Amino acid sequence: MHFERFGLAFEYPDNWSVDTDDSQDRYATVTVYAPGGGFWSVSGHAAGGDPVELSATVVGQMKEEYQQLDCEPASDTIAGRELTGFDMNFYCLDLTNTAEVRTLETDDAVYLILYQAEDREWDGIAPVFAAMTMSFVKAVGTSGPPRRN
Repeated sequence: MHFERFGLAFEYPDNWSVDTDDSQDRYATVTVYAPGGGFWSVSGHAAGGDPVELSATVVGQMKEEYQQLDCEPASDTIAGRELTGFDMNFYCLDLTNTAEVRTLETDDAVYLILYQAEDREWDGIAPVFAAMTMSFVKAVGTSGPPRRN
C-alpha cells in the first residue's frame, strides 16, 4: 500500500493498519501497526530543531516507562542519507522488546522514525521496517515539512 498525506509518503504492507494524528498544534504523525503488534511511526518536525535532542527525548520517555531500558547510539545510511538515533531493548509484560528511533534532517524538516516489536516478532518484521524506512527516505527528498491536507 502507498501512504501519502501531510507531506509524508511511504510504502507499507497491505494487511497493516494506519493511524494518523494531524492536530493543528503540531506536525503530523503517522503510525502503521502490524497484525502481530509491532509498529512503525514517522513524524515531521520544524526545520532547525536538534535531531539528537529529538531522538533523546524519545529515549527519555521510554526510560520513564521501562526502567530497565538498555540503549545505545546507532546510525544507518539509507539511500545515501544518514539517519541517527538509538537502539533500545526492554522488558514489557515479561517479554523482551526491541525499538529503534532514527532522525533524518533535511532543509525543510526534521523527521523522527520509531519502530518497535516484541523480540519473537522482530526477526521477521525488521526487514519490513527497513523497507518502509527506505521508501520514506527516498520520498522525502522532494517533500517539505508535513502539512495538513
